[in-house]
Amino acid sequence: MRYYKPIEIARQLHISTSALRHYESWGVVPAPERADNGYRLYTEVHLAYFRCLRAMFPGFGVKATCDVLKMIQDGRTDKAFWKINKEQALLQQEKQAADQTLELLHPIEAAQMTNPKAKKRMTIGEVARLAGVAASAIRHWEKEGLLVPERDPENGYRVFTPQHLRKILLIRTLRSTIYFLKSMKEIVHALDHHSLEHAKKVTEEAIRSIDDRNRNQLLGIHRLIELCGVLELV
Repeated sequence: MRYYKPIEIARQLHISTSALRHYESWGVVPAPERADNGYRLYTEVHLAYFRCLRAMFPGFGVKATCDVLKMIQDGRTDKAFWKINKEQALLQQEKQAADQTLELLHPIEAAQMTNPKAKKRMTIGEVARLAGVAASAIRHWEKEGLLVPERDPENGYRVFTPQHLRKILLIRTLRSTIYFLKSMKEIVHALDHHSLEHAKKVTEEAIRSIDDRNRNQLLGIHRLIELCGVLELV
């Protein structure tokens, strides 16, 4: 059996030996044997774990990657694969939402996205029904600064316009993704300032980010399969 020094693996992966020790302390890599002098004796198995770990980080993040590798160590291979499947499904949802958003921001689509049943002045209940969302969600988005409805001077009730409905439909699409929770305000505020091109630019950047994560996930899965091959799990 060939043994690797920490520095050999570190150089292959372009990281420090202290990073290897950190990963080991997280419990995501099996504890290595020790030489008489106390030095770690890494094997092909450890190298495969470290390669997999580094490859999965960009696409799946630290937590999901660590969860999967702990499952692999415990022999819960199928559960690990289903975890990967779930992460890919979530990314697919983000991609769909991003594509839908870009369509909504298209000048022609944007002109059509307001429901023809919309009135010039609507209550929160009416606009919620047209948008297919809960009134409580609209109030939450108002607190977040995403919506600023008018107020009826006589009774103080919220008054929504077709423009508000358009924004609510857009927010409804954006809210399902992790990325867009960060970018939502920028996109919606761009619409407030009639900067459709800026809103489209932010959305296109999000799509590029999602595409990058998709490629990184596939690279991570490749290394995971390699690891399972070394462990004779597949």
